[in-house]
Amino acid sequence: MINTAEYGNMSWELSVQVDQRDGDEGMRFKFRVKGDLHIGGLMLKLVEKIKAPQDWSDHALWWKQRSCWLLKTHWTLDKYGVQTDADLRYTPQHKPLCLQLPNMKTVKLTVSYSAVVFKTVVKICRALNIRRPEELSLLKPPDDLPKKKKMKKDKNPALEEILDMDIFNGSGGTGERSSPLYSKTMVPTYDPENGTPASATSLWFGDNPLTSSQPNLPPAELAKMYQQLSMVDKAIINAGWLDSSRSLMEQGIGEHDRLQLRFKYHCFFDLNPKYDAVRITQLYEQARWSILLEEINCTEEEMLMFASLQYHICKMTMSTEPLDFSNEPEIDEVEAALSNLEVTLGGKTDRILEDITDVPKLADSLKLFRPKRLALRSYKEYWFVFKDTTISYYKNKETASGEPIEQLHLRGCEVVPDVNVTDKKFGIKLLLPVADGMSEVYILCDNETQYAKWKAACTLASKGKTMAYSSYRSEVKNIQSFLQMKSLAPPPGQSAPDLDTMEMNAECFVSPRYTKRYKTKQTGRGCHQSSSARILEAHQNIASLSLNEAKMRFIHAWQSLAEFGIKYYIVRFRGSKKNELMGISYNRLIRIDMSTGLPVTTWRFANMKQWNVNWEIRQVAIDFDQNVSIAFSCVSCDCKVVHEYIGGYIFLSTRSKDQNETLDEELFHKLTGGQE
Repeated sequence: MINTAEYGNMSWELSVQVDQRDGDEGMRFKFRVKGDLHIGGLMLKLVEKIKAPQDWSDHALWWKQRSCWLLKTHWTLDKYGVQTDADLRYTPQHKPLCLQLPNMKTVKLTVSYSAVVFKTVVKICRALNIRRPEELSLLKPPDDLPKKKKMKKDKNPALEEILDMDIFNGSGGTGERSSPLYSKTMVPTYDPENGTPASATSLWFGDNPLTSSQPNLPPAELAKMYQQLSMVDKAIINAGWLDSSRSLMEQGIGEHDRLQLRFKYHCFFDLNPKYDAVRITQLYEQARWSILLEEINCTEEEMLMFASLQYHICKMTMSTEPLDFSNEPEIDEVEAALSNLEVTLGGKTDRILEDITDVPKLADSLKLFRPKRLALRSYKEYWFVFKDTTISYYKNKETASGEPIEQLHLRGCEVVPDVNVTDKKFGIKLLLPVADGMSEVYILCDNETQYAKWKAACTLASKGKTMAYSSYRSEVKNIQSFLQMKSLAPPPGQSAPDLDTMEMNAECFVSPRYTKRYKTKQTGRGCHQSSSARILEAHQNIASLSLNEAKMRFIHAWQSLAEFGIKYYIVRFRGSKKNELMGISYNRLIRIDMSTGLPVTTWRFANMKQWNVNWEIRQVAIDFDQNVSIAFSCVSCDCKVVHEYIGGYIFLSTRSKDQNETLDEELFHKLTGGQE
């Protein structure tokens, strides 16, 4: 009797469900265990009791009630706090996951459900041959958005074809092995026999179906996908980003669940057409769908420009052979290093002294407007002088030798284009940093040439660089070519396209709302030029671009949109009694009035001193320069989601060219974890 009592006090019964690898729901086993039994010992007991000839190395214990993995095999049951009521499951750590890629196609991939999401995304990107995985993450789409329930039932079968990447990569289903096509470094590879450089791209990608753009959907299918989203709707969608510091299982993601792989951080580092065929294609696709589904707003002129680029890319994709990069020149490492040094020094070495001693300046008659509450926009003409990183403006040219009316210091400012080429409007909006946020100033130029020079100078000045910097001239040319691309007139020396010999359906390349609006406008005006004709005319400006150049142009044009990269969240600021919107971009936070959608205050990351989370009251607190402090709680999501966005952008700003492309995961979690 004494021995039985002692045995009862020291041991207890534990129930464990065992999942088989073939998808069987598994059997339940019961054990008498003691609290000092370590996890590894429990797993050994399980395998001995199951007596199944199977590789159990990928299995681990999952504790359902606590939603946690028991991965520290040297820890005892007592240390984990496992009691007799614990519902444990012995299950594979790697399971199939369905991922919708940025191109809206779905792939099936075996991934780790026990590793933190940051590591899982790195492995997914490795399998898909996407460099810079820190820019991407996994998004769980909302179960339903308000007013859109009926659309969820109408699935598009064209988008439901699933590509099994485990078979394609030959990874054996564990998700641990790298794709055989993956190459870690950017260093050119040389043939061992004759020493000639091998094609880096063919080694990197091989025959990868993810490098090809998808054809545009028919208008009827596109209309089924389209949902007009408010800022609040976007906030609900953005709440779905998974926590990078926890595993899939810990966040309620099950086997064969569907998630979206997306570029989360809109800060694209080192985009290289030679090594980034998949990354550029998927980035283009994410940009394309954000335009077509109006996740980001653009003007009619910009919509036509994006449509012409899509048409060109679609035409090139369908008419050309698979991409062959083997004829692209390989870059010698020493040559590349010298080139980088030259850029760092600011241009050709024989121009260094000239650049230092002779800083260019601009002087022009421009119009200026400062927004005031309830005031109409009226521009007033002044004489402007741009020198170093400062704009000074005077009453007229004759008074330029005296004191200026005002000086605008552009270092750290935000430069936003305010352009409509059709209406000959070439404006620049400057958001200048002040103590309590940002101050708006609008400058209006007379023509394209003037705009290109001033816009390029402002962009460089915002980064603390002058017009002496080597990239100024190329920046001016890029802006001019971008304006030419937005123009609907054919370039000089080219005639208008023959519309009778070219067929295209404009509704495939623009958003459904724009199509509807344009049809209404066309009906009202009778003989108004069709949108197809306007797209074909705009296409003449970019008809000579290669496929990769066109994709890069599309991405750069997407980046130039005013709302690019802004993610919205519903928050409540400390001391406020109403909900507001917080916009998070790659370089700033924006406080937005929910009723009007207008920005109230802007704070730049460059002025941020520290940020943290009070986990007891779930409140994010941020301190900026000049004793500016803000604090807010999150309404549309957990505060960790917003905090991770801010910390993630700070992490991306620390990146530098690294041949090994190593990621400092510890620093990422330190910046995004909020000292939880």
